[in-house]
Amino acid sequence: MSEYQYYEFQAIDRSLTEKEMAELRSYSTRASITPTSFVNHYEWGNFKGDEDAWMFRYFDAFLYLANWGTHVFKVRLPSQFLDLADVRPYCSRNSLTARKSKDQIVLTFTSQDDEGEDWDSGEGILSSLITIRAELARGDRRALYLGWLLAVQADELDDDEPEPPAPPGLGQLSASLEALVEFLRIDPDLLRAAAEPSLTAPQRRTIGEIRRIAERHAAERRQNAERKAAAEALRKQRQAARRRAKHLDALVGKEKKLWLEVETLVAGKNYVAAVEVLVDLRDLAARSGAGNFETLLQSFRNRHARKAILMARISKAGL
Repeated sequence: MSEYQYYEFQAIDRSLTEKEMAELRSYSTRASITPTSFVNHYEWGNFKGDEDAWMFRYFDAFLYLANWGTHVFKVRLPSQFLDLADVRPYCSRNSLTARKSKDQIVLTFTSQDDEGEDWDSGEGILSSLITIRAELARGDRRALYLGWLLAVQADELDDDEPEPPAPPGLGQLSASLEALVEFLRIDPDLLRAAAEPSLTAPQRRTIGEIRRIAERHAAERRQNAERKAAAEALRKQRQAARRRAKHLDALVGKEKKLWLEVETLVAGKNYVAAVEVLVDLRDLAARSGAGNFETLLQSFRNRHARKAILMARISKAGL
């Protein structure tokens, strides 16, 4: 697997000045730089800037992904819209962190999957996440809770720790939050477990309780999937049986012709087709109750006993 790293910064509240764009250009001659963005990808080498420093100085949103499994999303807001004290209950060691500088706060969501991935491009992903910034500014704390839930999934928190305040609407996410769930690879069973209180009455649970609910949902999902798979397998089996019956109906009374066809196919060394016709003859005999198929088959085997490949195919077909 070749290396792939993708970096994208976006400015939302204001455009970059010519001087700022020149400053960014000094870090990369290959990057695509506009008054509102910096985009670059690397198949070798590394980003030479400081992500958080750039966020505090130039940009409002950032996305990074690497094909060894790292996903990062950053968003900057004025502290008048999001206070650090409001964020701290949802923060953890890695999954969701927050930094404040003067009157700005930068949130960092980090998801790590050691299995790695193949990515053709990271383009378009950040645009699906940007509206999370406006949601946070309006007081919607669901993104923060998702960051905390990612920490639960990553085993950064102990089972006896209580969950932070669960914001309403976890069971009905916006398109941008759905995109965040997908980008951070949050377990849908864990999300469903976390959303349950928002569908009934608010309550504070421990992480262990949430995990047990998620395990129950996972078991139910597996059982449903198994039932659907079994039903689908039965449907296909019945469909195949109907096709087989229709095929055999068309061959009734043509047994002598079919034996001659088998000999012709064998003479042409088309053993696969020959064995298929022999299977038809066996099934026709089973339907009609005629008892001479085994006798005719043994005679056929005797005539062609030296054809090892043909004999092997006949045995494999259960004839």
